[in-house]
Amino acid sequence: MVDARGYSCPTPVILVQKAVKSGAPAMLEVAVDNWCSVENVTRFAQNAGYTVSVEDFEGDFKLTLTK
Repeated sequence: MVDARGYSCPTPVILVQKAVKSGAPAMLEVAVDNWCSVENVTRFAQNAGYTVSVEDFEGDFKLTLTK
């Protein structure tokens, strides 16, 4: 789980990039708290070969990245 709440871009993308590079997980959950981070993490993840699903918890978002 990457908890990137409280960070503005590009920090959430960098945190996810480090998590992907450290082990290329088949599934990774990411928590963010702004729509810009949702869009940027989604773009990065899709370019890295992941499918992304997004859940909205009243302003907090959970992204599930799966290969």
